[in-house]
Amino acid sequence: MKDSLQKRCNDFIASRDVLKRTFRMEHSALYPVCANIFAARGQVANADKLLRCRDILKNNTGIFSNFRGTVRLPVLSMLSISPLPEEKTAQMLEYYRLLKEHFFTSEYLALVAMLLSGLSLPHPAEEVVARGREIYSMMKKEHPFLTSSEDSVFAVLLALSEKDDYALIADMEDCYDRLKAHFSSGNSVQASSHVLALAEGSTLEKSARVIALFDGIRNAGGKYGKQQELAVLAALAALPVEIGPAVQDLMEVDAFLAGQKGYSLWSVDRRTRMMHAAMILSSEYSPHTAPEAAMLGSTMAIIAAQQAAMCTVITCTASSSASH
Repeated sequence: MKDSLQKRCNDFIASRDVLKRTFRMEHSALYPVCANIFAARGQVANADKLLRCRDILKNNTGIFSNFRGTVRLPVLSMLSISPLPEEKTAQMLEYYRLLKEHFFTSEYLALVAMLLSGLSLPHPAEEVVARGREIYSMMKKEHPFLTSSEDSVFAVLLALSEKDDYALIADMEDCYDRLKAHFSSGNSVQASSHVLALAEGSTLEKSARVIALFDGIRNAGGKYGKQQELAVLAALAALPVEIGPAVQDLMEVDAFLAGQKGYSLWSVDRRTRMMHAAMILSSEYSPHTAPEAAMLGSTMAIIAAQQAAMCTVITCTASSSASH
């Protein structure tokens, strides 16, 4: 394994352990997702900063706030990497206020407000949110039964795209049809089509790269899931990397994780472990790992695609928590 990837793997494990020690009662699926927020930036989670951000969030939101539910740990993680967490909290809450003017209030809106606060928006926030609502309505028209409140996250991220709305929907639908022929789950395929719509390239090429990565992992002896894991693979496929070397790197990261505490067969299954490997590798391959930087064009699309993939895992976790 190359040195930079080894360091990212080490940062991922170290951050996961800090998060687990600092916040013991969170959903177990959130620790690795949040650990990757730090690893993607070449950082390790800091307990003191996290606790300071917890207090900032507590002082600025009520006990029943959507920022205090399942999305709390991702929010605290994003705030703690900011040099100005108070200002970022204020910006996040302002974005949330704007979002509530167009969408029903939910934890998903809190999540997208957090993501927007970490991006340099290409247009005024009011325009991005309003466009996101239009895209969501178009998505709902295409897939009335598959599209739900969690897709508001993707709709707003899609509103950051330079493509026009109809081109985005056409891109999504073509990717959906191509992936649906290979993968069975409608929800996971729809989420993946959202991620791919943010990326550059033809729908044929983008969809084929997802399938090639999936088949390459299987042929190398690995296992990859077809549920929420698929959007993470789509984000990796959106990066300009060769399939063969990417599969080899994935298998090396997966082997590393298999040797770490907390990744035994009794705690994390092979499909989930491989998804974590894909998250780490996606950060390694990204041309820029700081969403706070000004980003345009394909770089912006890549970051948005990675954020969308992360959202898939978090929203699935939120849905799982709500059902118990």
